[in-house]
Amino acid sequence: MTATAGAPGPIRLLLADDHPVVRAGLRAVLDTEADFRVVAEAASAEQAVELAAAEGGEGIDVVLMDLQFGPGRMHGAEATAAIAALPGGPRVLVLTTYDTDADILAAVEAGAAGYLLKDAPPEELAAAVRTAAAGQSALAPAIALRLMDRMRAPAEALSRRELEVLGLVADGLSNQQISKRLFLSQATVKSHLVHVFAKLEVDSRTAAVAVARSRGMLPR
Repeated sequence: MTATAGAPGPIRLLLADDHPVVRAGLRAVLDTEADFRVVAEAASAEQAVELAAAEGGEGIDVVLMDLQFGPGRMHGAEATAAIAALPGGPRVLVLTTYDTDADILAAVEAGAAGYLLKDAPPEELAAAVRTAAAGQSALAPAIALRLMDRMRAPAEALSRRELEVLGLVADGLSNQQISKRLFLSQATVKSHLVHVFAKLEVDSRTAAVAVARSRGMLPR
C-alpha cells in the first residue's frame, strides 16, 4: 500500500540498482532520515518488479529505480511500467546517471513519479522521496526544464519513437535492421528519419546523430 501525506509510520523503500556499492551508498544516505526505512534491495529490474508485486510481508511505498541493469536485462523503464500498473502499488522514483530525452521520456511515459540524477545532493533526494510517497511528481530541476523546453517547442522535439529510431541509427543499425528490431516496416522507419532530419535541420544520418548528441537527446 502506497504511503500518503500524513500517514503514520516510516516511508518504506526498495532500492533497485545492479551495483552493490551504489545500493550501499544509497542506504547509508537514506538511513540518516528518521522517516525512511529501506526494507528491500533488488539487483535487477525483474527482481524489483517481483518484490513490488509480492503480497504479504512488509509493504513498499517508493521504489528507487535505476534505468540500466546490463545487457539482456529488463530496462528500468519497463520495470517502472510494470510496477505503476500494480493496483495500489508503490510509487517509482527513477534515480539514474542518464539524462537524455530518450531516457526521460521512457521513464515518464512508463509512469514514474519522479526522475532524479544520482549526483543530486542528499537533501534533494530525501525531498524527492517524500514528494513521491505523497503521490506528487518529483522531478530534478534540470529534468523539469528539459520537459518544459519540449513543451514550448513541440514542433522541434523528437517523439519517443523518433528518438528510439535515431538511437538505433547511432548504434550503427541499417533501416532494415531497425525495422526488424522495432517491428516496423522499412517505409515507416524512413518516414521517422525524414521527420527527424527536418526537425534537426540536417540531411544525413551522421549529422542527425551528432546534433541529437550535442543537444542531450542521445547519450554521447
